[in-house]
Amino acid sequence: MTELAFLTATEALARIHAGSLKAGDYIAACLDQIAAREGVVQAFASFNDSHVRNAALVSGLISGMPIGVKDVLDTQDLPSEYGSPIWQGHRPRADAACVAWARRHGGVVMGKTVTTEFATRKPGATSNPHNAAHTPGGSSSGSAAGVAAGFFPFAFGTQTAGSIIRPAAYCGVVGYKPSYGMIPRLGMKVMSESLDTIGTMARSVADCVLLANAAGGGDLGDVTAPPGRAPRIGLCPGPASATATPETRALLERVARKLEAAGAVLVDRPLPQTFAAFDTLHPLVMQGESAQSMGWELAHHAAQISDGLREKLLWGIDQGAEALDHAQAEMIWLQGVFGEWMQEIDFLLTPSAQGEAPEGLDWTGDPMFNGVWTALHVPCVTVPAGTGPKGLPLGVQIVGARGRDRATLAWAEHVMRHGLD
Repeated sequence: MTELAFLTATEALARIHAGSLKAGDYIAACLDQIAAREGVVQAFASFNDSHVRNAALVSGLISGMPIGVKDVLDTQDLPSEYGSPIWQGHRPRADAACVAWARRHGGVVMGKTVTTEFATRKPGATSNPHNAAHTPGGSSSGSAAGVAAGFFPFAFGTQTAGSIIRPAAYCGVVGYKPSYGMIPRLGMKVMSESLDTIGTMARSVADCVLLANAAGGGDLGDVTAPPGRAPRIGLCPGPASATATPETRALLERVARKLEAAGAVLVDRPLPQTFAAFDTLHPLVMQGESAQSMGWELAHHAAQISDGLREKLLWGIDQGAEALDHAQAEMIWLQGVFGEWMQEIDFLLTPSAQGEAPEGLDWTGDPMFNGVWTALHVPCVTVPAGTGPKGLPLGVQIVGARGRDRATLAWAEHVMRHGLD
């Protein structure tokens, strides 16, 4: 039944509705895949086989579909430990809002997926399903790896810098970071009030939409419907273009030319120098707000915070309230500037990451190609687009204007259909 585990949720639901597949058999196939590979992948922070097998199936939008839930999102029936020993064994009374809505629509929580410490620093034990010697990326490590390994068709991730897009690219799956605030954050262990965003990861764009619709109550449309016209695409090498590997640069060029051959209009669109300010704004806002959010942990459990994270938090405090206020205001101003700058194009095509997943599990990779888009509060989608010299996945990123999530997702589907080999 291995092949069943790699059906997308959209495909599985179509078979279930047609009567050729039972939801229980699909869940069982995913459980078999977990039994076969979890010992190496280690995607789960908390998992209970019997709990899943005995779950009551609820009718709804994603009825019977397995879901991975990143362990910074609360669940009332599984521990929520936020990747930290400080919260070991913590059992919330309620689900996070996105989890509650997903369950109400029939989703089956397979387990809590591994995150880095408070979704920001020290990595967990999860490995890349394509090569266990390499990181899956972070901080949504277990969610990306679990989707890629066939443990569940989709999962929740969160992003403060690059924690959805980068691991999705490293693991060869689709990652969707919505416009800021689209999926409600109630019940999330929030670190940065101005940056943290809940999103989805899956093996298709349509599945990312399906879970996001179930979690946020919105309607992101049918991404499989033809857009009716060719897109106007801004080619953006990204804020750290000089660091992109040769294979990443070649991939971006190859995808762009295939889209052009399919009718797209290509426009060179490097980021204006003004946006270089994010090199200092993003870390100041991220660490300053995270220090505020972790007041209790710093006051009562500072010794259990990793040295790396504690150093970042104390740096954030040292910058002072005035510097943080100024950085937050500057970020808001640049968000408005970006909206105007995007008016002439449908989306930006830009790298998802520097290159393939780095070797080793003690570092989840650099979010240099992601943080600016998170700070701008815009929708981003990474789609798998090839492999690098070590045979590991590479992705390209589709970036839209804030609030244009439906269009951005539809263009991501267009890229998958017309821009890939």
